[in-house]
Amino acid sequence: MGLTRRHRVFLVLLHLAGDILIMASNPKPNFVLMLADDLGIGDIGCYGNVTIRTPNIDRLANDGVKLTQHLAAAPLCSPSRAAFMTGRYPLRSGMDSCGGARTIKWLGASGGLPTNETTFASILQKQGYSTGILGKWHLGVNCESLNDFCHHPLSHGFDYFYGMPFTLFHECQSEGLLEIDDAFRAQLTLITQLIALAVMTLVIVRYSNMLAINRNVIFYSALFGILFFITWYLKYGFIQYWSCIIMRNHEIIEQPMKVERTASQILREAHQFIDRNKNAPFLLIVSFLHVHTPLVTTKAFSGKSKHGLYGDNVEEMDFMVGSVVNAIDNAGLKNNTMIYFASDHGGHLEVRDDKFQIGGWNGIYRGGKGMAGWEGGIRVPGIFRWPGVIPPDIEISEPTSLMDIYPTVVYLGGGELPKDRIIDGRNLMPLVTKKTAHSEHEFLFHYCGTLLHAVRWHQKESGAIWKAHYVTPVFFPEGAVGCYDILICACVGDHVVHHDPPLLFELSSDPSESSPLDPHVYPQFKIILNRIKTAVAEHQETISVVPLQFSFLNNLWKPWLQPCCGTFPFCWCDKEDHNETVIIG
Repeated sequence: MGLTRRHRVFLVLLHLAGDILIMASNPKPNFVLMLADDLGIGDIGCYGNVTIRTPNIDRLANDGVKLTQHLAAAPLCSPSRAAFMTGRYPLRSGMDSCGGARTIKWLGASGGLPTNETTFASILQKQGYSTGILGKWHLGVNCESLNDFCHHPLSHGFDYFYGMPFTLFHECQSEGLLEIDDAFRAQLTLITQLIALAVMTLVIVRYSNMLAINRNVIFYSALFGILFFITWYLKYGFIQYWSCIIMRNHEIIEQPMKVERTASQILREAHQFIDRNKNAPFLLIVSFLHVHTPLVTTKAFSGKSKHGLYGDNVEEMDFMVGSVVNAIDNAGLKNNTMIYFASDHGGHLEVRDDKFQIGGWNGIYRGGKGMAGWEGGIRVPGIFRWPGVIPPDIEISEPTSLMDIYPTVVYLGGGELPKDRIIDGRNLMPLVTKKTAHSEHEFLFHYCGTLLHAVRWHQKESGAIWKAHYVTPVFFPEGAVGCYDILICACVGDHVVHHDPPLLFELSSDPSESSPLDPHVYPQFKIILNRIKTAVAEHQETISVVPLQFSFLNNLWKPWLQPCCGTFPFCWCDKEDHNETVIIG
């Protein structure tokens, strides 16, 4: 027997009442922010790839908004993630450099996200949110002592952390290729040997009179043993044991980490975090180790794509995205959760296995990871889904930034932006809900380390997007698309070219930056550059000098800051519960 009209109306009202009660008990939205590592914008189906399968990411785009001019504030991991967390250009917090190291190099270094920076997680935490981050951090751990955890996620607004405080390296695999260059490794070996020599000399001088044997025999025997051990350890084992670790909050869970099972562990933690916090507002960041080399991929996805190991890794990450989204939907949180997916910067062109390139593809955009000016290094996927709030299947081509997540999340979470500092990001809600046609960004500044390489001007009256390049990297060999003589393109020196006048492109008509405008032919050339020059001067007046977190001393490995499970230097432990896993595939 069918339902009467009265019964149907009653059921509809009952359903609406249930929704109202749910919203009343949890009026603040949840946030799930997913950030890939080194993913090229050309690797995703909804951005034009037709051979790598990314159905889950594509579905997010179909259900929400796809940003086609979404930009990282830096082309490398640590500075880009610092900008993401703070809503500020990384040089404002000292989280960038033009020196030998443009990211945090060691877990035992003292550099990292400064304690005086305010993350959006810390603001939401004060608004009653449960906050968690899973996966990659790469923003430092300690400052002055082994357990001060000044740069740790728990000191920056997160209630829960599970993952890798550093970043993935080839050496994290037991038989991985050596990713740290030989010259740097030799310098570190020499420095450590000198430290060992000094310490041993002090010990011998102080205690040799107590011993009934010749001090020279003691000295040279001990010195030989120490130097032999240090040299061997630096060459073969120290990175895997000292840098490739998994932490839960402040506790080391795996040292070294078992990279082949980390993906399932991160998924397990995501599901558990969502289940624990489903009855109250939460912020969850899933910071994938994919698709950074060495492209660790489970058996379920190995050999399945048309693009070798890299394609396999992208497809596995897509599965993980789908698993997290399903956990949200199955928990009944779909309509009260804003989901966001992006990459920290462009794909890595120079990374290769023997003669074969195994990094990402940046589509039609020139350049890649490490290059702050060319679009390939900074243009990334940007997808939002929030049913009932953000309209489905919308594409927006306005300039936006990873820094925009900061004010967007703070606004939606009921917090207030800090008034004692400049926030460079802009609230995206008016744009992604189609209440406004234009991004609030008029100018965006593209730094390579601490040097300005390019500037983007969104001329809203005409709709044009101008891009002026002051400095560009020298590609090697000539005619290539990357700096294949070095792992990452440099910001200064012989590896860059300074342009006077700057190279000028109009990105709407030339997104691949293939044809710079001729200053002798294009009538508006000088007018455009003068307007950009004025904006640069105004912007640079807002930049204050702050301590550089990637300076030589801050990025120098310090044994007393090295996280260690066990007795240093023999760090080892495995405290993981391997009975609780999420099956990949």
